[in-house]
Amino acid sequence: MLVFLLLPLSLLLVSWAEASAASSVSDYHERLLLRPLPQSALLASFNFRSNASSSSFEQQNFRYFPRSLGQILQHAHTKELHLRFSLGRWDAENWGARPWGRAREGGTGVELWAWVEADTEEAANARWLTLTNALSGLFCASLNFIDSTRTIRPVMTFEPEGTHSNASMRNLHLLHGTLPHEVVCTENLTPFLKLLPCKGKAGISSLLDGHKLFDANWQTMAVDVKPVCPEDGTECILQIEQTVDMVLDIERSKRPRDNPMPRPIPTEDLVCDNSKPYHGGDSCFPLDRTSEMSWSLNKVFGRPLKGSCPLTTEDGRDSETVCINVPHEREVQERTAADLVKKEHEDGYLRCYKISPNLDFDLILPEQYLSSNLPLSHPSLHAFRSITGHGQERGGVRAILTNPSLTSPVRFVYLESLPWFMKPYLHTLRATISSSTAPLPDQYLEPQQAPNTADPIKQMYYRPAVDRHRGTHLELLLELPPASTLTLTYDFEKSLLRYTEYPPDANRGFDVAPAVIRLLSSSSSSSSSNGSSLLGASEYLRTTSLLLPLPTPDFSMPYNVIILTSTVMALAFGSIFNILVRRFVAADEAPGYGLVSLKGRIWALAQRLKARLRGKGAKDE
Repeated sequence: MLVFLLLPLSLLLVSWAEASAASSVSDYHERLLLRPLPQSALLASFNFRSNASSSSFEQQNFRYFPRSLGQILQHAHTKELHLRFSLGRWDAENWGARPWGRAREGGTGVELWAWVEADTEEAANARWLTLTNALSGLFCASLNFIDSTRTIRPVMTFEPEGTHSNASMRNLHLLHGTLPHEVVCTENLTPFLKLLPCKGKAGISSLLDGHKLFDANWQTMAVDVKPVCPEDGTECILQIEQTVDMVLDIERSKRPRDNPMPRPIPTEDLVCDNSKPYHGGDSCFPLDRTSEMSWSLNKVFGRPLKGSCPLTTEDGRDSETVCINVPHEREVQERTAADLVKKEHEDGYLRCYKISPNLDFDLILPEQYLSSNLPLSHPSLHAFRSITGHGQERGGVRAILTNPSLTSPVRFVYLESLPWFMKPYLHTLRATISSSTAPLPDQYLEPQQAPNTADPIKQMYYRPAVDRHRGTHLELLLELPPASTLTLTYDFEKSLLRYTEYPPDANRGFDVAPAVIRLLSSSSSSSSSNGSSLLGASEYLRTTSLLLPLPTPDFSMPYNVIILTSTVMALAFGSIFNILVRRFVAADEAPGYGLVSLKGRIWALAQRLKARLRGKGAKDE
């Protein structure tokens, strides 16, 4: 009996020890960073980070790490995952550099890259297919359409962010896929919120509303999973980091919830610059605001912040939930009392608040005149890409890359992932450097020609396309001198698709994935055996996607041919069938002709008798 009593006690102690060990490495943090931008814009950056120990993850003991995603990664043998959902265009000229060091941004649509463990490339492709299909069902997206024609294996562009041993790196395969035509909407946000511990019910995730998020001028959602091994030799952890970034129009976001459709401002409410010579009753030039617009969390997001998530780890690190980056003189009011911590930030001055889990929180910024604004951090490289040429057979691509620095050169990797029906001519690839002395943005339109004898292309990796099997993979390692512009051009040929390969909106065109640009630091080295630069920090940029018109047939003609053919067949077949099947005989030879004739005579005789009787009755009267 004593043995049976001690057994449950021992199991309880073991489970308690495992829970204590898991809690020592498992934590959850979240933070919201608000930054007003010029032209009445507001950048809101949501960050959620949770950890799970490697041992508990392998034992299916999930605490803060989402079980649904963890089991997919285990089944597909995925060691590191990066997923992006993006819409809109980041205005670098007015908004400065992108948030999070340009590391949490993706191309337009959906972008996915991961390190899959496999012994051969065929096994890696099979596990990649399993991963994309499972993530498609988890996030309600069309990731299952990332097939071999949309998958590449980058060589120089991406590096693992997590900690991987040299032995494990030998069996890791990097695969990258894009879906530029994917429309990101609310059905992708709901699974994203379900991965969080508080699932949008409390904490900063309670501010995420689909009506506000997808009405933003620019928005991106990111999911990053990577292993992290501390330097002190403690147990490794598996970290998942979810980020949501959006640029909201403050004036448009403050409309009431019963008015979901944005409507133009009434004429009497417009603030016009009357000093303009072209000002009139039918034209209005907007007047520059001399004061900061008033706003609050409740008005911008449509709801207050529902307290802090009770599962947030209180260990003194990142304990402040909401931070706002405004000048010192900017007045900020809190509707609910919260602990305020002032911090110095690389971009200015931060005010961070530690929120109570049981009280709603709201920040109010009244309208105020400011003598100075926060300086914007400028990007290290400006990139523009467009399609040139005309006609239905050939075309060209032109990428204009400008280094705004006057003293430092820029070394970067340029990655193109093109569909198989867009076949570039590699011999037409040209890289021309010209001095850029005109101010932005005129330098992109008319750069001053000053040829440079140095070849900007240092390394190149090219893998041609195979019809209906794989797309074109092009990677270039480029170096751009200070205050100069690099114009990269090449020609391509358009392929003719089969009738069933055209989408329903074929006349709109085909989306081409954005180019991925990896900025390398000055300490980066390119002496790797596979040509990749694996040392030094890096930043990432994405160009806008391209719209490629292809030769499109007249889809109404098949229906016209079907209708005409069916009509001719019906007439011809019906006439011939009647001639072959129908039998022609005389009336008196038809079966039952005599009986029919007798009935007819009797009926005619009866009619004549009725007529006579009626005539006789009329005479008697």
